Amino acid sequence: MALAGKLRKRRKLKSEINVVPYIDVMLVLLIIFMVTAPMLNLGVDIDLPESNAKSVSLDSEPVLVSIARDGTMYLTLGEEKREPIEMAELGVKVAAFVRQNPKVPVLVGGDASIDYGKVYEIMVVLQQAGVPRVGLMSQPAGDKKAR
Repeated sequence: MALAGKLRKRRKLKSEINVVPYIDVMLVLLIIFMVTAPMLNLGVDIDLPESNAKSVSLDSEPVLVSIARDGTMYLTLGEEKREPIEMAELGVKVAAFVRQNPKVPVLVGGDASIDYGKVYEIMVVLQQAGVPRVGLMSQPAGDKKAR
């Protein structure tokens, strides 16, 4: 019996990685992302007023304050995600962001159907927050987006 143990061949070790389970996990994640991506609401439909003004070239990502048709305000600080915001919080957040980035452009865009008074209130809050200049966004004349 001792001889039988010595006569056995030693098997070589495999130095390969089995990637099949990793591919399965990747495909499951791909399907999950494909299903959830259309459900994300990344933007708000705003029907901007039309104008013949020239477009402005910006060096950095601007601070965007947008007002939807129902009067809901949204704030986008630089490259961050758009978030709904109340008038009381708007001045505080924009003031802190502008203190850190003094040359950042600030733009306000409102739906064409909202009252101009709402845009004016936002501009006053931004002025009190220390923003030196505020730009107004518009859509080029004759360039209606399909909804």
